[in-house]
Amino acid sequence: MSRNNWTDDKLLSRLCNNKSDKSRWDNISVLRKRPSKELFFKCVELTKSKDPKIRSIGIDILAQMGVTPRPFLKQTLKLYFDLLNIESNPEVLMSLLYAIGHNNDKLNKTQIEKLCTFSDNDNNWVKESLVSSLLGVDNLNAIETLIRLSTDKISHIRNWATFGIGTQIERDNKNIKEALWNRINDKHQETKLEAIVGLAKRKDSRVNEIIKRELLDGEYGTLLFEAIIETGDKQILPLLRQNLKAIKEDTTINPEWKKDLKNCINELTKLTNERRTTA
Repeated sequence: MSRNNWTDDKLLSRLCNNKSDKSRWDNISVLRKRPSKELFFKCVELTKSKDPKIRSIGIDILAQMGVTPRPFLKQTLKLYFDLLNIESNPEVLMSLLYAIGHNNDKLNKTQIEKLCTFSDNDNNWVKESLVSSLLGVDNLNAIETLIRLSTDKISHIRNWATFGIGTQIERDNKNIKEALWNRINDKHQETKLEAIVGLAKRKDSRVNEIIKRELLDGEYGTLLFEAIIETGDKQILPLLRQNLKAIKEDTTINPEWKKDLKNCINELTKLTNERRTTA
């Protein structure tokens, strides 16, 4: 019988008692589609368990239970922040922070300040999930926390935090630009490219030369195409066409990447033609 036909109790039993996590997210996914008051209270009870694994299960189900606007959202967020005051297990904290990240559209100042206190946590997964909880939150404290995390020694934390300040908010100020420039030569390529995109979105013309440098180096991902379109700089077109010509017969290049390069050239050409027409 398909798990879609299992009762809530059977799914919860499997989640709590299975030794393997192999089907964990499949079972959670089914329960998330059943936003009943009864299931809500059962998940709340799970978060009170002495077993951190079971606490996380309750948190993870509630994180995306029902479609937006989620039922029980106000109660769920209150539960999450109450748990943040007493929880110390890193894996449960990670579940809490990721769960808040799924529901962070209307966090108040006090809640944001509470989240930011976790920036000094020693656990790398807690810090990564903290970034998730703050993505898209246009609040100075949240932004300063992401800026601090964009300098973290762990590349995946730097990367996501740079994405957070560069792309997930529109605010533009000196501190944000400085933080993005600090990552412009990051040894982790995706972090570097996220910084380039963030600067391009803020129309910082100084980044155009950095983009040209990346094109000349020849080792760049599709994020660079996004930055190029943001600049609308026609002077980049010759380099793009040169790169396309150089790889035209190279069968080792991913066809999708070639397609993205062509689309970038076409889009930039269109933008420059439109500007010429309206000038």
